[in-house]
Amino acid sequence: MPMEKTFDPAAIEAKWSHEWESRGLYRPARPDATPFTIVNPPPNVTGALHIGHALDNTLQDVLVRYERLRGKDALWVVGMDHAGIATQMVVERQMEARQDKRTNYSREDFVEKVWQWKAESGGQITGQLRRLGCSMDWSREQFTMDPHFTRAVVKVFVDLHKKGLIYRDKRLVNWDPKLKTAISDLEVETHEVQGGFWHFKYPLADGVTLDDGRDYIEVATTRPETMLADMAVAVHPDDARYKSVIGKDILQPITGRRFKIVADEHADPELGSGAVKITPGHDFNDFEVGKRAGFKPAEMLNMLDGDANVIQTADGLVPQEYLGLHRFKRDGIDGARELVVARMKEAGFLIPHVDKDGNEHDAEPRTIQTPFGDRGGVVIEPWLTDQWYVDAETLAQPPMQAVRDGRINIVPKTWEKTFFNWMENIQPWCVSRQLWWGHRIPAWYAEDGRIFVAETEEEAQAQAGAGVALTRDEDVLDTWFSSALWPFATLGWPEDSELLKRHYPNDVLISGFDILFFWDARMAMQGMEFMGDVPWKTLYLHGLVRAPDGAKMSKSKGNVVDPLGLIDQYGADALRFFMAAMESQGRDIKMDDARLAGYRNFATKLWNAARFCEANGISASTSFEAPAATLPVNRWIIGEVAATIAAMESAFAAYRFDEAANAIYSFAWDRFCDWYLELIKGAIDDETKTVAGWVLDQILVMLHPFMPFITEELWTGLGDRADYPLITAKWPAPAAEKDAGASADIDWLIKLVSELRTAKAELGLPPGARLTAHFPTSLKGRTDKLAAQLDRLARLEAISFDPAPAGASAQLVVEGETITVPLEGVIDIAAERDRLSKALAAATKERDSLAGRLNNPSFVERAKPEAVDKARADHAAKEAEADRLTAALARLG
Repeated sequence: MPMEKTFDPAAIEAKWSHEWESRGLYRPARPDATPFTIVNPPPNVTGALHIGHALDNTLQDVLVRYERLRGKDALWVVGMDHAGIATQMVVERQMEARQDKRTNYSREDFVEKVWQWKAESGGQITGQLRRLGCSMDWSREQFTMDPHFTRAVVKVFVDLHKKGLIYRDKRLVNWDPKLKTAISDLEVETHEVQGGFWHFKYPLADGVTLDDGRDYIEVATTRPETMLADMAVAVHPDDARYKSVIGKDILQPITGRRFKIVADEHADPELGSGAVKITPGHDFNDFEVGKRAGFKPAEMLNMLDGDANVIQTADGLVPQEYLGLHRFKRDGIDGARELVVARMKEAGFLIPHVDKDGNEHDAEPRTIQTPFGDRGGVVIEPWLTDQWYVDAETLAQPPMQAVRDGRINIVPKTWEKTFFNWMENIQPWCVSRQLWWGHRIPAWYAEDGRIFVAETEEEAQAQAGAGVALTRDEDVLDTWFSSALWPFATLGWPEDSELLKRHYPNDVLISGFDILFFWDARMAMQGMEFMGDVPWKTLYLHGLVRAPDGAKMSKSKGNVVDPLGLIDQYGADALRFFMAAMESQGRDIKMDDARLAGYRNFATKLWNAARFCEANGISASTSFEAPAATLPVNRWIIGEVAATIAAMESAFAAYRFDEAANAIYSFAWDRFCDWYLELIKGAIDDETKTVAGWVLDQILVMLHPFMPFITEELWTGLGDRADYPLITAKWPAPAAEKDAGASADIDWLIKLVSELRTAKAELGLPPGARLTAHFPTSLKGRTDKLAAQLDRLARLEAISFDPAPAGASAQLVVEGETITVPLEGVIDIAAERDRLSKALAAATKERDSLAGRLNNPSFVERAKPEAVDKARADHAAKEAEADRLTAALARLG
């Protein structure tokens, strides 16, 4: 059946996605082949495909399809993450919409509702990944809450506890008062908030004074409410102003609590008064100062409940009027912060801020870097609570050594410094979360406080002894704890399965740099701890996809791009090719609709080239190796195929997706479509049909990792090979090299024709104008050999080896040889010279004007970045135009 006249991506994408998956072609049986393994970063079960997913999964699919074509047993593990906080939020929001809430149900009933939600609504992203063309092993789709995965998670927790690498401790955590759970440092976002900086007098007790006679120490804070739980004031040990009062007491005005002035280098003599109020139970720095001052975590005062409302401290000194207030103003109602300031002001302990005009204010206005929960969206509260921690410092040592000795290769290398900086300064990892959805912590408590950690309740009871009543821990594990097991738990661990033996360690992980610490580093820790080997040999970190102006995409800015919309508009192949071609190591990608349209045009050009071949009797090749060829043009194109294959293989080996994509793009568009098909028009003999069919096949195979849909459609349409689909075909091995003589001849011809076409365009001549050209006699052998192509492509009326006549002419320099094209009688030389001179003057003037703006620091520094970028682009265009017009004038002599 003849090919359709018009390329329609939508018509072929759904067809081939279903065909590949239904026939099991994403994971063909290759038990004797070399394994290649990659695991997909599991998207949240709540998630939808965003542009970052499109980049990440395109790069993975490019590699998997490439290795599958190379004959490997390519396994791409796919699955979803249960996404503890995100999923519980989604289900609770749905309940709220029905005037229902989680606490109306038992834990078991609520968890069952989450499973129902997953069955009905979860996992839409898997269908979206299929639309992108992801050739994952869907037959083994994983979920982090599946029974086998849960078993692995529980075993890891229990084994780490036995080794002393998981423990329970009272420490400050990042508490999200909205979600009522601890979250990790990596889930905290810092926002700039307009706030205040208050200064207070803290009176010295027992009549003590400073050397200057003051009976108080001045302290400053952005969080006045925390003074309800103050336990010390810190000064620098070398600060002469306070040396005489170190060890003396403060009498806190509101609570009446007595506490010491302590010496600690945390206090900066150059910052404010040099004295710092210390609230160990509500500030991370203060927590460390408190420990150095001798306070045990259990002794540190806590003044807030899980909703961040004021409660009574252990010493009972918080006045009644504060109890139950929120920490600060909320929903227009004053909180503890506002009341503390008011009472301190009434009692004369507030030191007002005097502005530049002499006006007094309660506080100095400040822009404060404030921590917010990335999901809850409220200010995070440092909160003292009992949680489970992983000894991340110990687990970090083997991965760091693996990176140092090359067992883990981080690409690009520039990320190694960031990796080491975080790993060398890693803190204990809080892995408990106060949620109902997730892997429940396998720990049971006796009434006397003893803790029993076991894989099952029966084992815990056996540890405790008969008759000991046990209560299970209510918390669940951090989602990242379970996903850290992804490279081996998805392969059957803790069972010593054949799949695990064959595919661990994985070959490569492709990841956004933004989850290097969330996920990548933790996989390295757990993989090396439990498998004794690295989880993957290469860690490839790609950048972000940004808006066209370089800004980070966000819903609040309204610049988020929907990849499914792009697929609808341009086709999946064009989006995939854009992502790969723009992925340059260490750089972010800017969205560019013009490039997307260009790659859609590339697909259309390839489609039309295939239709041309079909119309001229060129069909699928029957040869894996390059066919025999005698004609220079055929020997040349075979050599170009070999060079392109080598360039792509080199690029893939170095994870240069951009170079691999651009190599096949340049060959297919420029060498094959624009030149080879032009060169063979009107002279398509049997040899040329065979060579052209073989070359087109090689293009389809090389392009397939990037553009799987159109290439499979053309592969099938050009020949009867349903039993040999492209997805499982063989990567080219042409057993051919460049033919130096043929390459030299055809490259020379292309340069000559290009120079001649450029000269015609510059001089305003129609492309079809037939001219006489005077060649050096040294080129006679080459022109004789290429006479047919010169006649058809160069459109020369005559080829002469006589000296060119006197008068105006165009001088074409090709590989150091000058070919002269007389222009007398062809164009009005004077008029053309005048036209070019005026155009050159205008282009030069505009070029210089733009250069002046760009050389002005005021413009470059103050103008919007997009305005500066446009000026630079305009300057480059005018400079190129001036160069072109200068060259055209020079041709006229």
